[in-house]
Amino acid sequence: MLFGNKVFVEFQGAFTEQYVMQQLKPMDIPIYYWANDTATQEIDFLIQVEDRVIPVEVKASVNVKAKSLQNFVSSNPDLKGLRFSMLPYTDQGWMENVPLFGISAYLKPGKE
Repeated sequence: MLFGNKVFVEFQGAFTEQYVMQQLKPMDIPIYYWANDTATQEIDFLIQVEDRVIPVEVKASVNVKAKSLQNFVSSNPDLKGLRFSMLPYTDQGWMENVPLFGISAYLKPGKE
């Protein structure tokens, strides 16, 4: 059992990103990935919901620094970031945080 715990701790970010992908895929949302040329910054998912392009950051815990997302949104001021994490819903103006359990409700068709 110790091995199982170690694997989860080591790969919890990847597992959480996989969970988000599994939530997005059945919604037929176009999903992309972005990294800058030097691979020092990345956006976990770039999605399109209706006519809105949304950069998405996924966080597996409550440590939710999103420097790449903040830089990306600053460089693309027409966009608003979205972070899925373990924290409750928060609108910070440039970005919204949505709890992981609320992905499908947040992105449901027709939501403004």
